[in-house]
Amino acid sequence: MAKQYLNLRRAWLLPVLALITACASTPANQRQDEQRDRFHQYAGAPIPQFTYLGRYYSWTSIGRYELVVWTTINDAYLITVEPPCEELPFVERIGLTSTSSTVSQRFDFVKVHGMNCFIKSIQPVDYLKMKQDRRAEAAAAKAATQEQGQTQKQ
Repeated sequence: MAKQYLNLRRAWLLPVLALITACASTPANQRQDEQRDRFHQYAGAPIPQFTYLGRYYSWTSIGRYELVVWTTINDAYLITVEPPCEELPFVERIGLTSTSSTVSQRFDFVKVHGMNCFIKSIQPVDYLKMKQDRRAEAAAAKAATQEQGQTQKQ
């Protein structure tokens, strides 16, 4: 009985360890490429501007010339800047210029280390849909892992 329990435990543990090892061994550039591709998948058509309440919720760099800015927990915008704004992936803080709580592609900048980076484009991201799809993918992966564990148990 104890041996069967140990075998069942090992059967469950191996796929989880393989998944963790695969994630941990994924190169940073590949993870960033996957993240950038995901945001592009949910990005809408370019817009000339967006409005926010003077402070952004969060931001992340997703490439050499791209960042995502959240104005609320679910409102995200993919901003592409013009070269030579090359330090974007390496900075801890950015600034956004705005006029009357509106960031305009035509008139405003992303500030990086005191440099004004011209905004090439702004695209709204359907971040709520992106989160829902990620949850569904995680649930499907968990179900597949559980199903695999059940198959191995039999």
